[in-house]
Amino acid sequence: MNILALAWKNLSRYRKRTIITASALTFGLTAFIYMDSLLQGSEMESVRNYRQYEIGNGRIAHRNYWEEKERLPLDSVIENPVAILDQLQRAGIGATPRTHFNAELIVYQDPYPEDGSLYAQVFGIAPTDGEVFALESTLAEGRFVQPGDDGVVLGGWLAEDLGAQVGHPLTISTRTRRGYRQTIDTEVVGILNCPNPYINRSAVLMSLASVDEYLQMEGSVTEISLAMLNERDEAAIEQIVAGTDNVYLNFATLAEDYLALAATKTSGSQITLLILFVIAAVGISNTMLMTILERTPEIGMLRAFGMSDRRIALMVICEAAGIGLLGAIAGVILGALLNIQLVNSGIDYSEWLRQSDLGYRISARFRGTWRIQTFVTAFFTSIFLAIITAIFPVRRMLKRLSITDCLRTS
Repeated sequence: MNILALAWKNLSRYRKRTIITASALTFGLTAFIYMDSLLQGSEMESVRNYRQYEIGNGRIAHRNYWEEKERLPLDSVIENPVAILDQLQRAGIGATPRTHFNAELIVYQDPYPEDGSLYAQVFGIAPTDGEVFALESTLAEGRFVQPGDDGVVLGGWLAEDLGAQVGHPLTISTRTRRGYRQTIDTEVVGILNCPNPYINRSAVLMSLASVDEYLQMEGSVTEISLAMLNERDEAAIEQIVAGTDNVYLNFATLAEDYLALAATKTSGSQITLLILFVIAAVGISNTMLMTILERTPEIGMLRAFGMSDRRIALMVICEAAGIGLLGAIAGVILGALLNIQLVNSGIDYSEWLRQSDLGYRISARFRGTWRIQTFVTAFFTSIFLAIITAIFPVRRMLKRLSITDCLRTS
């Protein structure tokens, strides 16, 4: 007797039960594909926004500066950035100097809605900043920072919080490299709408030449940001900083906090998805147990006609695999259809992200991505899960009930 044909007949005979059980798997697989796409897409975009708008692909900094990076000290700086930049240029490595410091932004009523202040992160940027970062491409209003210009460009959310518009005056209060209080009167010349929420929420861009003058930096900078690197470039950079007080920091080091957070979020989501699969597995196991109990006399008759317990178990397992296959096909198709919308349009979290920080470097839409590996894993996991959850009840029944017990069961 053909085991596969018999298993298929049994599935078609109990259509309603087959559909309900396969639907549980379909739901689990669809959720897995959708969530994995969302998480992977969000992580990829966050890393891209980190590189293009915030930290670049690497950085050279004074070793003491990195150890105290949280307070952005100005007393541990790169003293002679020009020499390092010349060596990087000869090695064919794109780089730009920056000075990064904390400041208080002070505004007064008229033209602002009211008097007030906000703390922000100020970046003194050079004309070469575009070789590493893509901030100028996110300009929404006004113009970008120009060499020797005293004007500033604000992140979009920061400008909104201040009530700032292009042309408004702005006072920046900070401390110089020597620790003296410095007040800078400037003008808002541009506003960004950046995909990176950190830039939108707290960044102020200013000419590096102006920062050097106001903060008494004497030509020093806090960091040199680097463009895309390969292993050869990294080896060259290590040689350049060797024997100095400066260190080379790769992307993994610069973004270690975010990468750790992303890994934690991914692990938590995978646990949630595992729970969904367990729920589906319990449903399959319960369905197969009910199926076996209802068909006990039929199974007893098959055993009486000489069908071995092994072949009977194989028949039931094939039925379970059939349910898993149906659930896998439906789940993969539905997951792919939902993923089209997720990849093309995404989910708009702009209002929520405006008010809270989820840790991702995304300021508006979370988009998914296509990963063949996810679809293949989901497909075969569905079938495997269905088979595993069917083995226990059929083996238990065959061991506990003899042929006569099966035939007496009504």
